[in-house]
Amino acid sequence: MSILEKIPQLSPVLDQCAEVAGYLWQKGWAERNGGNMTYNLTDLIPEEFRNLPAISEPIPIGCRLPAIEGFWFYAKGTGRRMRDLARKPLENGSIIRILPGGEQYEIVADEPVMPTSEISSHLSLQNHLVASGSSYRATLHTHPIELVALSHIRHFCSSEELTRTLWSMIPETLAFAPLGLGFIPFECPGTVALAEATLREIGTYDVVLWEKHGTVAVGTDMMDAFDQTDVLNKSACIYREAALIKASLNFAARPEGMSDEQMKGIQELFKLPTERIK
Repeated sequence: MSILEKIPQLSPVLDQCAEVAGYLWQKGWAERNGGNMTYNLTDLIPEEFRNLPAISEPIPIGCRLPAIEGFWFYAKGTGRRMRDLARKPLENGSIIRILPGGEQYEIVADEPVMPTSEISSHLSLQNHLVASGSSYRATLHTHPIELVALSHIRHFCSSEELTRTLWSMIPETLAFAPLGLGFIPFECPGTVALAEATLREIGTYDVVLWEKHGTVAVGTDMMDAFDQTDVLNKSACIYREAALIKASLNFAARPEGMSDEQMKGIQELFKLPTERIK
């Protein structure tokens, strides 16, 4: 019996995760088994189901995460493809429960699909969100083509330059990604150094760019995390197109973008936040 028959309120969340996974594949941001996601399900689990028997032995997280002891999460499976998750989220991901002590987890449903190999980093982000009192529930890692391409150009390898350039391309980016884009210099995937750098930046930004790799986003739900990544990448696409037009017409200057004064006017008009609202 699927856990959805016991806890039907999980269905909309898993449907949304599946929908986002489909968008990632369609955009070319999730080649093969690239990318991963987690979603904090804890508030959706009724008390009478909190102690459902596990279908796996306890599995070490690799670190201690005390803020999420007893919490439940949905996680993409390791080696699983987003395009498959889009059709069958509980065959290509699993629901896990963090054990007392915050150092281990166990798989609860539906099948013993091992979570993403980067589960420690994702759970560390979730631990940070819970400990800081955030309302955010979702973490999303993907490979947006144009944003990753910008990180191959030294000029853009800073949070300040990336944020200003992307904000300046179209007003919607400033409105819908008002915290901008954090930047993390290259670290090998899956390392402690990369996880620690991500935790530092995610305190300021909702989306961070790993140099020459991809993005990590946090949001109130999976669609929110996707939307912020999407609007930032749209600005990178506009920058690329403007740069190509200028190059084809032999203009030397970079694309102009909105001025600081124009962007300040948009911030004031829409009363946009300058830091995360919990």
